[in-house]
Amino acid sequence: SASPGDRLRPRELCARLDDWVIGQERAKRMLTVAVYNHLKRIASRGRTGDVELTKGNILMIGPPGTGKTHLARTLARILDVPFTMADATPLTQAGYVGEDVESIVAKLLRAAEGNAERAATGIIYLDEVDKLAKRLGHDRDVSGEGVQQGLLKILEGKKVQVRVGGDRNGLGAELVEVDTTNVLFLAGGAFDGMVKNILAKRSRQSGFKSGGWDANAVAEELRRVTPTDLHQFGFLPEFIGRFPVIVTLDALDERMLVEVLTRPRDALLRQYQRLFAMEGCRLESTQDGLRAIARHAMKRGTGARGLRAVMEELLLEGRHFWVLEMKES
Repeated sequence: SASPGDRLRPRELCARLDDWVIGQERAKRMLTVAVYNHLKRIASRGRTGDVELTKGNILMIGPPGTGKTHLARTLARILDVPFTMADATPLTQAGYVGEDVESIVAKLLRAAEGNAERAATGIIYLDEVDKLAKRLGHDRDVSGEGVQQGLLKILEGKKVQVRVGGDRNGLGAELVEVDTTNVLFLAGGAFDGMVKNILAKRSRQSGFKSGGWDANAVAEELRRVTPTDLHQFGFLPEFIGRFPVIVTLDALDERMLVEVLTRPRDALLRQYQRLFAMEGCRLESTQDGLRAIARHAMKRGTGARGLRAVMEELLLEGRHFWVLEMKES
């Protein structure tokens, strides 16, 4: 039977994303087309005589707080497939203390409530994947290149044995096999420094030295990032080859942050208004007030996630800020 996602065309998927994610129009178009092609690939498997369709895992590159995780989680919710997020930082090479790559598949199986067949068509989001880049001068880089090597087979498609249940020593655990062939991997990272290094190199080549680059120059260069740039940054060519779709996200400006506060279904202002309503109060804000909050969040340099921190400070410390007005309902 077709899943709800199978019936959604890229344009419809994008329209659904618009309800939850502000801006990033180019990224949303690329993501929805890639996900739609992935669903078509799953639907075509098993048919004889068809051309074999290769998996199109997706790499998202963008500054912190631009919605990489939010996009991945929202896509999984729209498609109604199991979703798990794994931080790439604690992953280590097999044989070392830390999480091994198979633990990611175990998390997905838990998200699918133990259903291996459902887990096999889920979405895994690898956060801070840029931390896996090989660091120069480190011969034994157990959390970098070794992890890239370990992830290769899972990214391509591998049957992973996952222990379910049992005690802390694994006694009484049941082995469940999960095939990752149809699992869609999304990876995201800020890749801080990569674009600036590229710009610096081009400046040296042209004989022009700049004291800094504005956001537009960085965003423009980000859209031109190639697999070669990622390889020079410290990634194995085989690892980058497993992510044929590279999606770049733009930094959020003040206007977009105001929209993030008010427009999405789960907008932050709506969440706080709901909390205030539960106490019999009403929370209101002027447009100038929203812009002031956005400006404070921009100074933190953490994108949309900085908005919550500003709101928490504003409301929990009980300041009588001119931008917000609390009225008894």
